Amino acid sequence: MAAVTGGPGTPRVLRAMNDRAALELLLEHGPLSRARIGRLTGLSKPTASQLLARLEAAGLVLAGGTTEGGPGPGARLYEVNPAAAHAAALDVTPGRIRAAVADLTGRTVGHHELPVPGRLPGASVVRRVTEALDGAVGAAGITPDAVRRLVIATPGAFDPNTGRLRYADHLPGWHSPALLGELTAALPMPVGYENDVNLAALAEQRLGAARGHGDFVLLWNQEGLGAALVLGGRLHRGWTGGAGEIGFLPVPGTPLARGVGRTGSGGFQELAGAQVIPRLASEYGLPPVPDGPYPDTAAALIARAARTGDAPHLRLLRAYATRLATGLASLVSVLDPELVVLSGTVLTAGGETLRALVEDEMAELAAAQPRLAVATVTGHPVLRGALESALAATRDEVFDTSR
Repeated sequence: MAAVTGGPGTPRVLRAMNDRAALELLLEHGPLSRARIGRLTGLSKPTASQLLARLEAAGLVLAGGTTEGGPGPGARLYEVNPAAAHAAALDVTPGRIRAAVADLTGRTVGHHELPVPGRLPGASVVRRVTEALDGAVGAAGITPDAVRRLVIATPGAFDPNTGRLRYADHLPGWHSPALLGELTAALPMPVGYENDVNLAALAEQRLGAARGHGDFVLLWNQEGLGAALVLGGRLHRGWTGGAGEIGFLPVPGTPLARGVGRTGSGGFQELAGAQVIPRLASEYGLPPVPDGPYPDTAAALIARAARTGDAPHLRLLRAYATRLATGLASLVSVLDPELVVLSGTVLTAGGETLRALVEDEMAELAAAQPRLAVATVTGHPVLRGALESALAATRDEVFDTSR
């Protein structure tokens, strides 16, 4: 990443651009010496020294250890100050709110998980959100005013035209038209909202299987079946935020689901959602797994089938791969993406075995032939994507030294 060494612009703006270039290099490479920063940016030694002094005075970088192994005294190393700012994220589902706080380097420094029992009125949503956030902030050992940005992940999407949550009737308490205003009033930092599957795609784009890809689809199967669409390097959300809600997609093999806004069900969800896997396993005479929430049960069955690999289990995987490819082929035929990432616990449980079977089916069903990959961001990809989104906005703010 080269800094700006000439061309139009005021000295103040050029300094700010060079400051940002140096900060991003420190994030990418870790601690660097002044000479190394100068070589990577193309700046002279005096200019690099002035830049580092400016960033150190602003509290954005720290002078730490020294280089080792060379002749003479070691050179001083500089690194981004992790405590210069923090970002936070919430992953909201009907049963719990998971919260996390990251420092400016992206390291997660605080976690909290809050169960959400029963149906909640709007006021309880605000209280639960603040309680979950406070728990993560407390675990990080900071105060709420240290958090520059919060991103909240939810199923469905907040319609940018009305401010109401759509496509998520199963998320109680979140559908009041006044909710976003109430959350803004209650929280001490700017708040962003994003669909959960979109954020899983952002995590894969920044950290995982989709790095370097500008056009890809992430197919998600966990509590629900959905997709995220990244076109030209950017998330495509659609006019109402509902792009990628492919659980409603009409597909062969299921009855048409009419009135999907009222029933909350759709053709592709009925064909390939997590809830169908225990039924398929029973049809193939496979033993059940311990009872649990249906995404966990489905993931356990798929993982066992991929691990075992005998004829009955392979029949299950092939049948399920056909169901997945039936809907995915329609999406791929329209978008022609470079890559499809299989994500969510149900799909990642199948690993390379399921991926290869879906790819074989796609070769028969779709004219376009994107590469298929299994998601590599582990743990909680939605929460990680929300943190990445919040960190990007936070860094834009604190790295702008021209203000």
